Amino acid sequence: MEILEAYDLTGSYRAAAELAGCDHHTVARYVKLRAEGRSPEERAQRSRPIDDFMDKIEELVARSGGRIRADVVHRRITAMGFAGGERTTRRAVAAVKKSWQAGQRRVFRPWIPEPGLWMQFDWGEGPRIGGRRTTLWCAWLPWSRFRVVIPVLDKTLPTIVACLDATLRRLGGVL
Repeated sequence: MEILEAYDLTGSYRAAAELAGCDHHTVARYVKLRAEGRSPEERAQRSRPIDDFMDKIEELVARSGGRIRADVVHRRITAMGFAGGERTTRRAVAAVKKSWQAGQRRVFRPWIPEPGLWMQFDWGEGPRIGGRRTTLWCAWLPWSRFRVVIPVLDKTLPTIVACLDATLRRLGGVL
């Protein structure tokens, strides 16, 4: 149950805290924020001493391709006038590197073929004919139930060209 919903139901900080599973001081803070017209989820971002140097940290991370170490960044921004600790720098560099890597990551976008514009083919294991293994050439148009299956003895280039020719003739050719 949400905190403000529990408070509206009970009218008591302690009872609402028991229902919502939090401290009664939290309920009181949420009710006070709602009375002021502010959202309890929105918290004011406090300024940090390193905020003035975040542009430089982002530049260093981008120039190094995400490989610069936090101690090197700390030395550079200390020379620029940063008075904070190395731990603060480590945290800031880790956050910048994480966001930089998220922007550099490859995104998988599946290929969805348009109906009738592409032909796909694959090989399959065929039956034994006269003790010899055969391979099946399977070709189809996406979004179509029409299939072309041709048994072949090998996967050499002349066989592939012959299968493509036979398939395209059966499908109606290339426009």
